[in-house]
Amino acid sequence: MKTVQEVLVSGTQYLEARGIEGARHSMQSLMVHVLGCDRTWLYLHFDDPLAEASLAPLRDLLRQRGQGVPLQHLLGSTEFFRREFRTDARALIPRPETEELVELALQRTARRDGMRVLDMGCGSGIIGITLALELAAHRPAVVMADISDAALALTLENAAALGARVQTYRSDLFSAWQGESESAVLPPDGFDLVLANLPYVPDGEQVAAEVAHDPATALYGGPDGLDVVRRFLQDALPRLNSRALVMLEVGHDQGEQTRALMEQLGYTDTAVLTDMSGKPRFPMGYAPVKQEPEKEGEPAADE
Repeated sequence: MKTVQEVLVSGTQYLEARGIEGARHSMQSLMVHVLGCDRTWLYLHFDDPLAEASLAPLRDLLRQRGQGVPLQHLLGSTEFFRREFRTDARALIPRPETEELVELALQRTARRDGMRVLDMGCGSGIIGITLALELAAHRPAVVMADISDAALALTLENAAALGARVQTYRSDLFSAWQGESESAVLPPDGFDLVLANLPYVPDGEQVAAEVAHDPATALYGGPDGLDVVRRFLQDALPRLNSRALVMLEVGHDQGEQTRALMEQLGYTDTAVLTDMSGKPRFPMGYAPVKQEPEKEGEPAADE
């Protein structure tokens, strides 16, 4: 009968031989999941034997991980901003860079009661739900939109589990705002903060085995990867309050191109923020100040 340490070592070697990054972390996570313990327990019980009843499900998970199935799918959840979110094949796997995006946005957000927040392309809901909870003292109105019904179902499951108050809409970018039927419930607009992690992988580009398990609609964004981003930045402008903050996550080589597009469209104080690896991944800008309409009977400014 193998001990805890022997299983950990052999499983790690199995994953390393199949090119899985963070092989030891993956093996530890799978063992913690199957045994219902924590990492400390593993190290305190290195010499304990493992029963076959535990090894059988562990072998199945290990095989799938070796085939590139994401760890988050096998565990059914992932940690984001100190909270556990349900994760599965219905939406993009949350990644560390997205957590950095949320942190950077919160640092730059002018907080006020009743502020309106939009998470466009919400996927599993990690961005919008985190903002709803982190800004809860200001009672924000958080709107979350995605083209996928399956992703929106996952968002609602996470919102319910974490007690976040959000509104969700099935929408191809801002299509839900168009009111295609008389009975349609239109989302609010006049947003103060907008975050978006939209598809940005160029069509046909090879992606890592784990990324390939994400829905294609959440990955690919046209010949240069920025078709959806261009449409979003253009269509967002009439939905923004003056000086609304807009931030995106894009590919490591797309930041400056996206920033330049924002500037061309009229966004102000544009910049590209870097992730913790120093890659320019987060273009940002502010909505232009809207001119108040002249009241009837008032003289024009040049009169």
